[in-house]
Amino acid sequence: MTSEPPDAEPASGGAAEGSGPAPEELPAEIREEVPSWEDKYFDRVSDRLMYSYDLERDYAVGDERFDLYGKYRVRTQKQFFHPALSYADHDTEEYLFARRIDRPTVADLERLVDLGHDLADDWIVPSEEHFETTFTFVVVAEDLTDEVESFVDGFRDRTLLRYGYYGHYEVTLVVLAPEDERIAAGQEADVADAFALWGDVEPPSEGLLSRVAKRFWQ
Repeated sequence: MTSEPPDAEPASGGAAEGSGPAPEELPAEIREEVPSWEDKYFDRVSDRLMYSYDLERDYAVGDERFDLYGKYRVRTQKQFFHPALSYADHDTEEYLFARRIDRPTVADLERLVDLGHDLADDWIVPSEEHFETTFTFVVVAEDLTDEVESFVDGFRDRTLLRYGYYGHYEVTLVVLAPEDERIAAGQEADVADAFALWGDVEPPSEGLLSRVAKRFWQ
């Protein structure tokens, strides 16, 4: 049995990773809520994620530990003349787990995918209001082998809940070798650019919010 996710109020939306003012320009009360990492790499990544994710360090789930954990939540509503008369509320959230594995193997990644399915069983409460939950696992490596790159590139693992009536969940992967400036990312890993510190963060052409909007407003 895995632990319960920490409670957090649903966000009304989120900025793209790395958008907004520089971290030092944010109010002190906001900066104080973002932890610091002794690992300079994760500390720099957190500066890109802090605008959209609630972040924690040294996060444990089951028998696994992660250097960085993030949670992002958004609720989409339709309104009838007035906000108090809302209907068709739908929740979308992402759980982000990142850690170092010097030389990851395909077996290492398959274990993370299995963990994602275990978390889905424990953390998702199936309901008509649930639209999408994503479990994203990021591995920071010294070496990105061709075998791992081939496994991760375009990876997608999507599960419908009650044939989609209760939404769905995704398990996705990112593996990168910062020293070599190489990255492999799953099909739905919108957060990947935030970990590629050698490049600028570009808003994805179709990220989490646009996927929700297409589903409920077209």
